Amino acid sequence: MNRYLRYIIPVVFIIAVLLIVFLQFISNRSINRLVNGNEEMLNGFEINNTLRNLQNGVLTMESKVKGTVIRGAEINDGHIANEISSLNKMLDSLSKMPGSNLILPQLAMLRDLVNRKINTDTQILDTFRLSGKVFAENIVKSNKDKQLTDSIRFVCNQIDGLHRNKVIAAMKEADYNGLQAKTLGRIIAIIAILASLFTFTYIAFKVKEQQKLIDRLNISEKKANTAVKIKENFLSNMSHEIRTPMNAILGFTALLYKKQMDESSKEYLQAIKVSGDNLLTIINDILDLSKIESGMMRIEKAPFKIREVINTIKDMLGNKAVEKNISLQIKSDDNIPEILEGDAVKLTQILVNLVGNAIKFTSKGMVSVQLLNKGFQKHNFLLGIIVSDTGMGIEKMQQTQIFERFQQADDTITRQYGGTGLGLSIVKDLVQLQNGTINVESEIGKGSSFILSIPYTISRMQTHTTAPFTGQTGNPFIIFENKRILIAEDNEINQLLLKHLLKEWNLDYDIALNGNEAIELLTQKNFDLILMDLQMPEMDGYTATKHIREVMHLKIPIIAITAHAMAGEREKCMGFGMNEYISKPLRETELLNLILYFIGKQTTEMPNVMKRNTIPQFSFAYIQLDYLKELSQGNIAFEKEVTSQFIEALPNALSVIKSAWECNNLEAIRQQAHNLKTIISIFGLNEKLNPWLDYLEQGNLSQELFTLYFNLLHEFCSKALDEARQFYQSFS
Repeated sequence: MNRYLRYIIPVVFIIAVLLIVFLQFISNRSINRLVNGNEEMLNGFEINNTLRNLQNGVLTMESKVKGTVIRGAEINDGHIANEISSLNKMLDSLSKMPGSNLILPQLAMLRDLVNRKINTDTQILDTFRLSGKVFAENIVKSNKDKQLTDSIRFVCNQIDGLHRNKVIAAMKEADYNGLQAKTLGRIIAIIAILASLFTFTYIAFKVKEQQKLIDRLNISEKKANTAVKIKENFLSNMSHEIRTPMNAILGFTALLYKKQMDESSKEYLQAIKVSGDNLLTIINDILDLSKIESGMMRIEKAPFKIREVINTIKDMLGNKAVEKNISLQIKSDDNIPEILEGDAVKLTQILVNLVGNAIKFTSKGMVSVQLLNKGFQKHNFLLGIIVSDTGMGIEKMQQTQIFERFQQADDTITRQYGGTGLGLSIVKDLVQLQNGTINVESEIGKGSSFILSIPYTISRMQTHTTAPFTGQTGNPFIIFENKRILIAEDNEINQLLLKHLLKEWNLDYDIALNGNEAIELLTQKNFDLILMDLQMPEMDGYTATKHIREVMHLKIPIIAITAHAMAGEREKCMGFGMNEYISKPLRETELLNLILYFIGKQTTEMPNVMKRNTIPQFSFAYIQLDYLKELSQGNIAFEKEVTSQFIEALPNALSVIKSAWECNNLEAIRQQAHNLKTIISIFGLNEKLNPWLDYLEQGNLSQELFTLYFNLLHEFCSKALDEARQFYQSFS
């Protein structure tokens, strides 16, 4: 039925349109006739009026002549000139009127009678003037003048009768045409109404059908998204759970290598190590893939030395090249900046994958890594990297598919060399996440070259003459004299961390819990720099910065602090008027270098804060102490206070999230999820927990997904809390 309906509807529509056009044509013709009939009626009325005026003019002229003779009044030339002129004009008007061609004989007769009447009246006046009253009266009494007047009246009535018949016919035709136009108008209106009702009904039917389809698609999409998120979370969770024991296996394998054993045992141990390394690579690839597909792969932005990254790659993979008796060469343009700002971890991951592949598929010759200066692109330095090898090469047809998921150049590669086919796909994704490009050039039997271009910011630190804390006597250190910093931060743990660091650097500070308090403090005191958290209650960091710049017109340096390390966040901060950007968890050296750049001063005096003793190191399965130790520099009181706040804040935040979900308060969930990122950063839990917190912060979760993510989060945090309490007890 629907198939035929598709053809019936256009046909019906075309027929309706043609019918309306035809009826409109007939209606227009009737209306035109009606208009013409009305014009003829008006012409008839005008002729009738002119004829009456003509008769009145004749009578007026006759009366004037007779009155003059009877009174014996004095006359002059042109005594009846005005009347004659008026009569001639009326005759001319009658001959020019529409339809006058139908009464031409009558008009000619009328003109002749009027002229004779004029001549007779003129003769009477001439006789009166020349011969006297008696002779003039004789002409008047002869009734010649009266006969002419009667003849004129008769002809006028005859003309009027002819036009009256024409007007009556025109009126009848006008009535008919008007009735026809009215009827056709009604028919057109009925057809239009029926067509509109039909169209509206059809559209409503199709809209209803389409809405049902959209609803079904939305339900299907929601189910699909739920399934994908569950799958991604499962892959992420399982990859993490498998990676932990795998690291232990590889660690104990390395310890066993140091033991004395026979050659057979060493071979078995080597097989365990190779298999473990391969399995760990696969697990890491799956974990990275799940992060990329879920949009949770974060791009950090921090200063790094590019040549140190390259040297790290050489240290990591140099032994593999030596084992295969191939050369690993590093080349670099001289004009590449020493320090760049970007994600050094992602760059290392890209190079490890590319260089590792190059070594894997090269049996002789060399592998080279070349750094190129490709100039600037939109105020960013464009770093070029070429990873080349003299291996087997890749066929032209296969060069495009090697960047696809689970694809390799040849099926035999998986059997011979292993791997999942995810490495180059992840590399491409990581390059594109950093707004870069990657291409491959290859020739069978001669080798391959992977050509990358990635934009980075040139760090300001390399142009500054000062240096950060190094812990070495005699090196330059930073001191701050009479400098005050405003901390705009609502999270207590982050406040404690910043207070600790600023005290270490002899910096004065004030704390504002939100943007409003920060603005109020700026009106009361002078500050040299602001550390501005972006996510705060009442007024966030963006709004506060905009007020400081546009309303208060202050040029004080503002460093943004945020848990969001996604691409584009730094540019957004700069757009609101901030001077720099640092992501959580805060790194002491990175923060110090930023503060140094804006308000620092150099000295060679060794700060007392660098001379602390450290406490014994601990090793835990969930919490990590590296970041805490880096910040504390052996300050046990600081470590104890931070741990105490962590133990108190973490369960409170989880409780707030659960209660907010029960009350359907999505905004509270988002705020607490964001706040948790700062709380957990002190013990290095962001890598594991941030993906779950990101889902909670984004909102719009189903009951099933919320329960899944919250339970995973709660279970992991419970174990982390147990270890944090154990660590806290060590201070006793």
